[in-house]
Amino acid sequence: MYALLISLLLCFQMPSIEGHWISIDDETGLEKSEINLYIQEGKLYGKIVSLLLDEDQGKRCEKCQGAEKNQPIEGLVIVKGLTYKDGLWTDGKIMDPANGKRYDCAIRINKDRTLNVRGYLGFSFLGRSQVWKRK
Repeated sequence: MYALLISLLLCFQMPSIEGHWISIDDETGLEKSEINLYIQEGKLYGKIVSLLLDEDQGKRCEKCQGAEKNQPIEGLVIVKGLTYKDGLWTDGKIMDPANGKRYDCAIRINKDRTLNVRGYLGFSFLGRSQVWKRK
């Protein structure tokens, strides 16, 4: 009986956010990149592992600032320092390599086990969202 209860609890446990995810462009619906989300010292980070579109191969972050300027987009850490509270990863930043800008970020695991990734400036309702799916 005890083993059955533990099995049921594990079935309803929230899936881990860590792992490889495929970003879906919110404008075109195309799969754009593979991102590895990982937790380091209790905070969430995400690194671009690969670019999936032929036209993006070998691109560098020309519009990035500081040490990231002109670095290959593959290998860039674009999600930085999100903390978990009440089912939401927030209070960190996400960077868009297309324009080099950093945005506040909130990430939530959806019921269908996709991610809702929202980037915004100041207020969450003033931003845009993408859906990422697990690789």
